[in-house]
Amino acid sequence: MENVRHILNRIHPINDEEWDYFKGKFFKRSFPGKTIIIQSGQVESSLYFIEEGVLRAWFEKDDTEKTFDFAFENNFYSAYSSFLTRTPCSYNIESITGMIIWEISYNDLQDIYKNTSVGNIFGKAAAEELFLSKCKKEFSLLFKSAQQRYRDLFDEEPRLIREIPLKYIASYIGITPQALSRIRRRIS
Repeated sequence: MENVRHILNRIHPINDEEWDYFKGKFFKRSFPGKTIIIQSGQVESSLYFIEEGVLRAWFEKDDTEKTFDFAFENNFYSAYSSFLTRTPCSYNIESITGMIIWEISYNDLQDIYKNTSVGNIFGKAAAEELFLSKCKKEFSLLFKSAQQRYRDLFDEEPRLIREIPLKYIASYIGITPQALSRIRRRIS
């Protein structure tokens, strides 16, 4: 949770009293790798801060898993549209590696918004991070080659990308695992 406080303090100072109230709403969870955190059809009830590990978001199409997002340490994550609208999620969120996350429920987040001065600042920061991540991904898919998308992912998370199976990376950048192998040979 200290990483969360550090992030909040960069945005807006948080006093000890508000911090105690705030952190009291989060609870720590651990998951082994290959664990579904949210399954398609469920309503997302939490917002997560990833302390350790990697997760992916994916859906199934034509009997194939299509990975469309990854989230890494020190980032917030959620099936955010489901979280906001309180409607079922249309995809799965799964741990790729063992994970430690800090989780806050929808209701507890609403309570923080109402009862602390930092609550809305936190909500705004988390929403902005999720939105900017989505915009970056969309831009990448529209304007960058598969090779550049792979390089970008590798540059952003060189240590953690080694833990992601190549089939997930290939799906994420929109190519086959064989095409990814050719790209990796070209750039190594």
